[in-house]
Amino acid sequence: MRYCVVGAGAVGGAVVAYLLRAGFMCDVIARGKTLEALQSGGIRLVQNGKTQTVPCGLASTSEAYNERPDVIFVAVKGYSLDSILPALSRVCKGNTVVIPLLNIYGTGAALQKKLPKPLVTDGCIYIAASAPKPGTVAMQGEIFRVVYGVRDNAQKRPVLQRIAEDLRAAGITPVLSEHIRRDTLKKYAYTSPMAAAGLYFDADADRFQREGEERALFVSLMREIEALAAAMGAPFDIDIVQTNLAILDALSPNASTSMQRDLRAGKPSEMDGLLFEPVRLGKKYGVPTPCYRKIAKQFGFAE
Repeated sequence: MRYCVVGAGAVGGAVVAYLLRAGFMCDVIARGKTLEALQSGGIRLVQNGKTQTVPCGLASTSEAYNERPDVIFVAVKGYSLDSILPALSRVCKGNTVVIPLLNIYGTGAALQKKLPKPLVTDGCIYIAASAPKPGTVAMQGEIFRVVYGVRDNAQKRPVLQRIAEDLRAAGITPVLSEHIRRDTLKKYAYTSPMAAAGLYFDADADRFQREGEERALFVSLMREIEALAAAMGAPFDIDIVQTNLAILDALSPNASTSMQRDLRAGKPSEMDGLLFEPVRLGKKYGVPTPCYRKIAKQFGFAE
């Protein structure tokens, strides 16, 4: 199959590097200095103290890309989705599978409404990686897991299992979920509270790795997402607080969220999807979200 990855930052770049390294056909859509780096030197993958250069196949802008991939991984930030819709609409066929790997819950369902031809699944990714410079992906740790699945069992297709087989062959752990709403909410129950609490205190991981008001707020935000999941008919099957505290405590003390890094750099951020959306969901499902409301109000949320 022909793969395409839209976005070549830490997440997208890692997916591209692993697929290409394993011999799969994988195009990449990028822009600016990242695209220049990919076209001139391929992707540099830094892992376990070693650097490997993986040559790229086709690297292109979204405007110039005209291939017909079978599978498209979307790995851009939430605020960039609208800018890639014309390209997705142009290249998708009826049998194309689009798998979003964003931080924001509900991206797949939202994309499906705008892309009637392909099958758009829900999805998320577990990876510790950064992009220290354009065209370079630095992996921290061994976790690299892609979770995806259909929201409606009637949409199941054999190709979804084939994607899992290809990912596994590339060294990526695939999870073809039977409960994708629950499983993407589980990931959201970490990314959203950590982004909101990190923003509120302007703090990195070390402040949350010890007892105090920072850690207590993180826990309270997770409990609000847990209540939302139950109200949405997708209750968690794990102790989400203890699971996510273990993830947090294993981080480097100076780790921060991508939303914090974007804001500190004066870039657009995913604040709407990570901070404001839980407030809207709380109102929709009748779930109190006082901690989210407090933080959202401080950062300009207007109901």
